[in-house]
Order: sequence, then structure tokens, then C-alpha cells
Amino acid sequence: MKAFVTGVGGQLGHDVMDELAKRGYEGVGSDILESVPTDYPYVQLDITDAEAVEKAISEAKPDVVVHCAAWTAVDAAEDEENKPRVKAINVDGTQNIANVCRKLDCKMIYISTDYVFNGQGTEPWQPDCKDYAPQNVYGQSKLDGELAVANTLDKYFIVRIAWVFGVNGKNFIKTMINVGKTHDEVRVVSDQIGTPTYTLDLARLLVDMAETEKYGYYHATNEGGYISWYDFTVEIYRQAGMSTKVTPVTTAEYGLSKAARPFNSRLDKSKLAENGFKPLPTWQDALSRYIKEIL
Repeated sequence: MKAFVTGVGGQLGHDVMDELAKRGYEGVGSDILESVPTDYPYVQLDITDAEAVEKAISEAKPDVVVHCAAWTAVDAAEDEENKPRVKAINVDGTQNIANVCRKLDCKMIYISTDYVFNGQGTEPWQPDCKDYAPQNVYGQSKLDGELAVANTLDKYFIVRIAWVFGVNGKNFIKTMINVGKTHDEVRVVSDQIGTPTYTLDLARLLVDMAETEKYGYYHATNEGGYISWYDFTVEIYRQAGMSTKVTPVTTAEYGLSKAARPFNSRLDKSKLAENGFKPLPTWQDALSRYIKEIL
């Protein structure tokens, strides 16, 4: 199997390339960056350039494209001057990739988010739920990207994730550890509920998916139960051996961010096992492995 992976300069794309190599598969990485530290074939690529996308993917002749590249700065996406760029990357860029996949008759894996839903209630979101109602610009752009894939291709996996962390990039865990080193106390939101996703574990699942033809919509976060950001922080400090005090606050008390955040990020992942895929390990186990990597 040969894969073309976008966004290899980020947390997930980096780990997908590692997982492909581990299994002896051929991988071609791409990103908008001029270069990334790599020992695999790399193509600098702006996914908003349709001609460049067609040329890069057609020359690679992959069996699957794993599309990890995205605009992910949620608050910055709300700024008027950024909105055209967000759409260009998350919607038009995704459409460009889907168009080439259709032409080459290859599979596509698109990484999406719980932000495509309205983030209300307490019921876990089902992967095949079409009751979309994004509450911010980023969420709408990722939904429009999903629709671009689903309306263009038959051979696609749309995989929604949440609360992502990985070695190769910034994330909540790194931020909290750094803040905990300089503060005796941190205030963390306790009324937004979900589950973290370790990119190392997710990469394994995505390559598992690429090996099959079990197409469709999936949810993939780590197992271990639903938690709040407050719960997550408490466990981060416990496992990191830090004594920083964690004080729970409501979203309202914390103060509004530019973009509305979902209160309910619970994603139902049972479809994975139903289709023969191995669920991700618990988030507690993932956190333990991750902390050993970064500390």
C-alpha cells in the first residue's frame, strides 16, 4: 500500500508517516512548509492550489490519501480577515484533494471534529448523525470539508476526533505542564465534556482503516470514559508528579473565547468495534505513555 499524507508538519500527519513506515508501507508526506525533518519522500504543497494538488498526488499514485492538513486555530478563524483563508484551506483544499482521489480512484481519509455538531446536551454524538449545527467558523469549515468528501467520493473515511495531543506540536497537555511550572494554581473549565485523542494511537487506527474498504463516518478518540478539561488537568498533574492546584470553573466564569466552544464533545465510538476495528487504548494509558515521551 502507498499513502500520500498531508499536514506531516503537524501532530497527526507526523505520526501517520511513522506508522506507515513501521508497517513497511510507502508514504509520501506533504505540508505547506518548505521542509520538515524527515527520512521519507516529502513534497511542499499548498492544498489551496488545485493544479499543485493534482500534480503532487497524481505523481505519487497513492492507494490512499490521508488528509491531516487543516486550519485548526479555532479563535483566529473568527477574525474577518482570516475567514477566506479558513475556507480556502478546510473546504476548497479538501475539495481539491477529493477531486484528485476521484480521478485516480483512490481512497481518502478525512480528519474531522466534534465541532460539526452543536455541542449541546449530554448524549454522545453518533457518527452517522446528520443533525449538524456548527457553532463557530472552524466547525462550519470542517463540516463543509466533510460534505466535499462525501459528495465527491464513494471510497472515503470521515473520522471525527477531539481534544488532540501528540509529540510533534502544541497541545493542551504541554500548555498545562508549562503553566503548572510557573503557577501555584490554575483555573480550568469543568463544564465542557469529551475525551482526548492521542495521535500515536489514532495513526494506528487510520492505517488499519486504509487497509480495508469499510468506508463511512467514524468517531475515534481514546477510550476511558468522558471527562472535563478540569478532570484531564488533574490527571495530567498527577501523572507528571506536579502539585499545582487545579480549580474548576464554568465556561462563563472562565471568560468567553472568540469562538463558541462545545459543552458536549462526547463522541460515540462503538461503530469502530462493530466494523472490526480495534478501539484506541484508554486516555489514562495514552497520557501515561505521552508524558514519558515529553518529560
